[in-house]
Amino acid sequence: MNIDRETVDKIAHLARLDLAENDKQEMIGDMNRILDFMAKLNEVDTSGVEPLVYMSNEVNVFREDVVKHDITTEQALENAPKHNDQYFMVAKVIG
Repeated sequence: MNIDRETVDKIAHLARLDLAENDKQEMIGDMNRILDFMAKLNEVDTSGVEPLVYMSNEVNVFREDVVKHDITTEQALENAPKHNDQYFMVAKVIG
């Protein structure tokens, strides 16, 4: 497949891009280089290669979720400029 001006115009329209003439010429070259690279990748024999989902074999390296209360509500509200007994008081943001 070869990218031409008409294809770039169609893609720009779908992406809602307004490209200048010199940008369109540059885009044609860039897109053709991308397609050439993809064609090179298609030449590689990958018949014995398993598809990858992740780039490493590590499984769930995250820590366990542990519920803990580091500070009390009173401690959290201690330095708040405005608060009541349980909540931070902030300016109204919804009309």
